[in-house]
Amino acid sequence: MASKKLILVIGATGAQGLAVIDKLLAPSGDGSPSPYAVRALTRDPNSRRAKQLTDKGVECVKGSAFDDLPTVHKALEGVYGAWVNTDGFTVNEMKEVYYGIRIFELAKQAKTLRHYVWSNLDYGFKKADYNPVYRCEHYDGKGRIADWLKSQVSEPTDTGMSWTSVTTGPYMDMLNIVTFGPFNVGPDGTHVFATPVGNGHVPMIALSDLGYFARYTFDHRIETSGKDLEVCSDMVGWDYLVSTFQKVTGKKAVVLHQSFDEWFANFENPDDPVSNELRGTTEAATATSFRTNFTAWWSLWRDDIITRDLGWIRSIHPKLHTLESWMREQGYKGELNKNLLKNHEDGKGIRVNWKHAATL
Repeated sequence: MASKKLILVIGATGAQGLAVIDKLLAPSGDGSPSPYAVRALTRDPNSRRAKQLTDKGVECVKGSAFDDLPTVHKALEGVYGAWVNTDGFTVNEMKEVYYGIRIFELAKQAKTLRHYVWSNLDYGFKKADYNPVYRCEHYDGKGRIADWLKSQVSEPTDTGMSWTSVTTGPYMDMLNIVTFGPFNVGPDGTHVFATPVGNGHVPMIALSDLGYFARYTFDHRIETSGKDLEVCSDMVGWDYLVSTFQKVTGKKAVVLHQSFDEWFANFENPDDPVSNELRGTTEAATATSFRTNFTAWWSLWRDDIITRDLGWIRSIHPKLHTLESWMREQGYKGELNKNLLKNHEDGKGIRVNWKHAATL
């Protein structure tokens, strides 16, 4: 039997990484075993999430973080491909851009590496003609790297390295946390979906669909070489969200439209740095805050700056989720899972002001 192609996943224990690994290890469409094996870079191979990966046959490699370049360099040895998802909430934007470029440079030095895949987010600042209203740090950091990748040779040969960028977006699964899910359930059972999105739309992607596009990219190296695949599952506005929720669950629900200030009042310390590593440091006072970063983030959706070609996306993924199909598959009832995102499970995410949320 032919040996499997080894894929290094950076960001393996996050919500995205877990979904990507599940799809990489899944049987092929014809029922044959997956042609891939996975190596995961993780801070703690003994963590709950890492142990789950080990149980699936994943090789977990210890590394302090993606900015530990010697460890990343070693982890790249002997791999066929890499799925690189850096964590912009751990480091600041400047570091993410630097290390995103350096990891690509290290990949070029790995003699066996044939397919490098950058997990991207929209460069919203550029798409909005550099209007500062849309200057979202954790999006623009990744988007700049994808922009830079376009200047690099992509060589899908037996001896060359090709690259692909997969541009995703907010997870549909974030309906399980208050970013998209209900902040409160009233005494009469009404689910309150509070949002500053106005009449805009979010290009949500189900994590299972994100995993599909990761597998598709590795399965179609030549077709995706040198390309940026902009994908999502559904374009979701909040009237559509609430009506779909009511249809699927039979529960009462309302949209509560809020101003940015009203929405940030739902959280504790929204003026803390959005970067985890800067909180409590001398740089915190001048760092980009959660409020500033996510005001721009919501503005991208409110003003429909980011769009998607759903016809093209469905042409490569005919079983793409809609909001309704995702809710039905997940058995979604509007209940929250506060540990969906690893940042929150590790106690590093911004905290909800539950006392205030109960008044909504």
